[in-house]
Parts: sequence; C-alpha cells; structure tokens
Amino acid sequence: MWACRMMQRQDFAFEKLRWQPKDCEMEEFEGSKFLKRMKDKTLAFVGDSLGRQQFQSLMCMITAGKNSPDVLDVGKDYGLVIPPGGKRPNGWAYRFPSTNTTVLYYWSSTLCDLEPLNILDPQTEYAMHLDRPPAFLRDFLDRIDVLVLNSGHHWNRGKLKANKWIMYVGGEPNTNRRIADMGSAKNFTIHSTLKWLNSQLSKHPHLKAFYRSISPRHFVNGDWNSGGSCNNTIPMSIGKEVLQEESTDQSAANAVRGTRIALLDITALSQVRDEGHISRFSLTASPGVQDCLHWCLPGVPDTWNEILFALI
Repeated sequence: MWACRMMQRQDFAFEKLRWQPKDCEMEEFEGSKFLKRMKDKTLAFVGDSLGRQQFQSLMCMITAGKNSPDVLDVGKDYGLVIPPGGKRPNGWAYRFPSTNTTVLYYWSSTLCDLEPLNILDPQTEYAMHLDRPPAFLRDFLDRIDVLVLNSGHHWNRGKLKANKWIMYVGGEPNTNRRIADMGSAKNFTIHSTLKWLNSQLSKHPHLKAFYRSISPRHFVNGDWNSGGSCNNTIPMSIGKEVLQEESTDQSAANAVRGTRIALLDITALSQVRDEGHISRFSLTASPGVQDCLHWCLPGVPDTWNEILFALI
C-alpha cells in the first residue's frame, strides 16, 4: 500500500537521497549487521499508522525487500491476532530465527489504554484512559529491548468521534476542561505514559526507550478531506539542510525532558521532504483525495530507521 513504484508515480529521485548529519559519519544500515546487533533481542514500535510505516520500512530494510521464507510470524505470542469480526490484527510480530531477533508493531495511535464500556455491544463506546499506558506495554514490556513510541495525528475530534472514544481520567469520564482541549489531552497523555515508562526503566535495565517526534504533513490549499495537495516530486525543493540544534517538535522534546527516554528526532529532516509522500498516486484513494501524511516506501521512514540503528 506504500510502494510508489507499484503506483502511477514516474519520478523516483526521492529514493536516492541520504541524510548526512553534521560532523558525523553515520553508519550505513545493513540487515545482517542489524540482526547481529539485535541478537536475542526484540524491537517494538508502538504508535499510529506512521509508526506502522516505520515498522514496515525496517522489515523491508532487514530483508532487502526480498521474500524470506525463514522469517516466522510470531504475532500470536503477543496477542496480535485478528479479533472476531475484525479486518486485521492490532499489530504484527516477526522473528528472524538466525539471530532470534523479533521486530514487532502494535497499533496504539494515542498511547493510552482503550477499554470497551460494554463488551457485549458491538457498537460500544470506549473509555480512553488518558492516564493509563496501553495494556500491551504493561503486559509485554519485560520482553522488549528497544522500544519506539509515537503519537500525534489521531488527536482530533473527528477521530475520537469516529472511534467512539470518551476521555477518562482516574477511571472516570474527564470533567477537567483544561484537559478536554485536544492539544492538552495529547500532552497530558504523552507525559503520563512516558512518566510511567521512565519509572519502569530501573526494573528493565536492558531496555532502550525512544519517543519519536512527529512526522510532518505537507497539505497545501486544504486538508486531506478538502482538496489539500502535495504535488511536488522534485527533491529538496523547499530546502536541503536543517540548521537548528533544538527539535522542531517542542512538545515531544518537553515530554522526554528529565527522563531516561531518548528523543528520536525526525521532524525537521522530514519537513524538507515534501516530495516523498504518497500524494495523488495512491491506487485506493477517492478521486481528488491526496495523501500528504504517509510516505512512499522505500523513502523517508528508511532514514528514521538509519538514525535509530545508529542510536541503538
């Protein structure tokens, strides 16, 4: 669904760019090197569809995009199975037997716990516990060695309404107006989940935890549902370097400050890559609807993984 070479796109110059950090030779990613470094270890991405793209990017980077029959689907070990009446599982987990390395993704777009209010009702509303980390993290943290969290683009009224999510704090529907604001609710949740995670690190000394900064959108003249577009396909049209030292995503930087969770800062370097989106080339999009949020693969998320690899 992200393979732009299987769509109508003709210009693939965006695939040839490589990020060069200042005064630093970044190690080139090699699948075999990654697996060796991650021997007997598990890397988990937990987040929204951009987190899923980073997971899918890494799987393709490890396998060089080739079918690998020896890779095991171990989703069941993590409860990642298609629920009754569902279309897909809440994530995927794959093990590379040669080094006993597991790479997994779990869908948690808001990084908080979701609980059905009436498990007998298929149309039930869900309690969105802003002050509770996802149950998946509580259940499986002891089995994870490298954790990459992200959240951001689902924090809007439309998503909450469509998903029937109701904000809860302290086990009760939220009545605090200051938290009810979308930006405040997001910050409250991220700080709460990262504070919990930070408190767990001493119990899991093997765990390296990262919070990934937000992946930028590039809609021009509207949004995804109002004619917004990103038609540029020429790399570096809006810039080719990042000069500031501090993160462009201040809320992410603030969330990790004072913790032992590292910031995987990809916002500014992705901001200059407007040519790398799915854009108008999606095979499944409605006429006139462009995707200026998700990225072509191969593409920009590969850079995020090169940086992650260097940090690991």
